Amino acid sequence: MLCTAAVLLLLTGCGRRAAEHRPDFEGAEKLPEALAEDGTTIRVGDPDATMTVHLYEDPRCPVCEEFETTGASPKLREAMLDRRARTEYTLASFLDDRLGGSGSQKAVNALRAALEEGKFVEYHEVLYANQPEESVDGYTDDFLLELAGKVEGLRGPTFDAAVKNMTYRSFVTASEEAYERAGGTREPEGPGTPTAVINDKRIPLEYNGLLFDPDMFERLLRQIVDRPQEWKNTSW
Repeated sequence: MLCTAAVLLLLTGCGRRAAEHRPDFEGAEKLPEALAEDGTTIRVGDPDATMTVHLYEDPRCPVCEEFETTGASPKLREAMLDRRARTEYTLASFLDDRLGGSGSQKAVNALRAALEEGKFVEYHEVLYANQPEESVDGYTDDFLLELAGKVEGLRGPTFDAAVKNMTYRSFVTASEEAYERAGGTREPEGPGTPTAVINDKRIPLEYNGLLFDPDMFERLLRQIVDRPQEWKNTSW
């Protein structure tokens, strides 16, 4: 049964980290990316994939950075490259209000600008691989442009102007509102980051350690692809 993965995780220690390393960006350029019809969700991967992993992230969130760099994100990348899964992103910016500054908003705006250039996947990885300390508010215009230089073909007059002028400010606001709505009445400020919803079923907070155990997360993804109805009926 699919719930076995969650039980095993509890037995082996919730949130066991992988060895420290940086993610391999190879293959990122092969993944299709687009803005969904709702105007806030960024979709990456084969649109016909049978499994959808919806991620809620804030660029300043250090736990999101852990998921993206030393957690299960590389396994999700493999599933996307194999066309088993597609990933949807809702980008939050609530940490600016909590910690002060505007780094999350600036980063979300820059990510939207990268999507316009067809470089969201690569830039998203570069931002998390070079995330400043949460309290520093380090995603300045200059730093965002510096990091964009690490993505071949991203820098240019249009992208640079979009970063400096907050061209996608309305997207940033709408994306944060979508994040807050996702929390429903129980979590009116949003579901926390990172949160993963797979085929419309959310991984509960008490099992969020799955996101930081690459082997366990990969096992879960394969089980969902092989037995989707069991996942749908899983009771956590």
